[in-house]
Amino acid sequence: MENRCPVVLDTTGRDIHAEGARIRERGPVARVELPGGVEAWSVTGYEMAKQVLSDPRFVKDPQKWPAFAAGEIPSNWPLIGWLLMDNMTTNDGDDHMRLRKLIQRGFTARQVEATRPLIENIVRDLLDRLADTPPGEVVDLKGRFATPLPARVICDMFGVPESARAAALRGAGVNVSTSITGDEAEANVEQWHRELYELAELKRRTPGEDLTSLLLAAREDDGTRLSDEEMVGTLHLMLGAGSETLMNALSHAVLALLTQPDQRELLNRGKVSWDDVIEETLRVQAPVAQLPLRFATEDVELGDVVVRKGDPVLMGFAAVGRDPEVHGAGAGEFDATRADKTHLSFGHGVHFCLGAPLARLELKIALPALFERFPDLSLAVAPEELEPQGTFIMNGHKALPVRLGEPAPAGA
Repeated sequence: MENRCPVVLDTTGRDIHAEGARIRERGPVARVELPGGVEAWSVTGYEMAKQVLSDPRFVKDPQKWPAFAAGEIPSNWPLIGWLLMDNMTTNDGDDHMRLRKLIQRGFTARQVEATRPLIENIVRDLLDRLADTPPGEVVDLKGRFATPLPARVICDMFGVPESARAAALRGAGVNVSTSITGDEAEANVEQWHRELYELAELKRRTPGEDLTSLLLAAREDDGTRLSDEEMVGTLHLMLGAGSETLMNALSHAVLALLTQPDQRELLNRGKVSWDDVIEETLRVQAPVAQLPLRFATEDVELGDVVVRKGDPVLMGFAAVGRDPEVHGAGAGEFDATRADKTHLSFGHGVHFCLGAPLARLELKIALPALFERFPDLSLAVAPEELEPQGTFIMNGHKALPVRLGEPAPAGA
């Protein structure tokens, strides 16, 4: 009976984890309500999430959602941007693999490792700028470090000119916000689409040694290229996912170490590694809280419920990482010594995140560099005073106010 009474998702994302726990109480797959009164399912159980993510009966193509295909979802629906992108995340089967094959050329192990000097230089520059902060001044570490780092990395990789970067990234944060109006969401999609189309046209006229130029020039075996919509959709995906998720992972890792000095001490003594910190952060603080959207292509029985053909499904990654069936009663606690840090924060199956190796490399470079440069780094507010990001899609905070303390000399 409970599954017939959906949990209305809080559009302001005030308490992502409490909401995830409330959904899980109704089962590993439970009914939720999206903006506009749209009912869907949220998957919060680890094993159930793996099943759904690898089940070809759950697809990403929004045309498989009868309500959308029939025009019943208005153009100003607050989540409309997730339905209008044409890229590998909204395609399935052969179309998905075609697009993925083109894009993954830029994310091979060799290509990712080749970005190391780029990441190190950006990290060094950002830390140098932070070191100029007057002593005792409160700094928003998210705004000054966690956000610009992945933004600059992904923009450099895709050859986005400095003059176009603000426009190219503007839509990323707004597109994941669920606390804006439907009209704002619609206008944002139109503006970002236009700006990314202009970027693609710019790179067509002046190609370079970057991933945008590579994608524009890439041909399939039959000689076909990405269509204009596929190119814009791919830029939409890579610029957005390449910045929004990493900034939350980085912020949460820093916050965990600042609020749990015992964990930081274990790290300093070599009892846990940065890899341990990173994987535990990804588990307990999945950067994406509720990922839209998959659609059932037929009635699918999942445990005690039946997801009907055409029903939309969200992946509740923030709750999946905290599944007590996998991680016990302390699943919601950050513990870098935890032996099993199993998580699905980069997804699973054919849609597994292509950028996972790049994200891990950025974290492995940025985190130790930050704490080596600012060994006295401390949180400037009580943890409960941190404001949520303002969305049920992402798991993050608006800002991360810190005091840097006395910086160590660069390169020390």
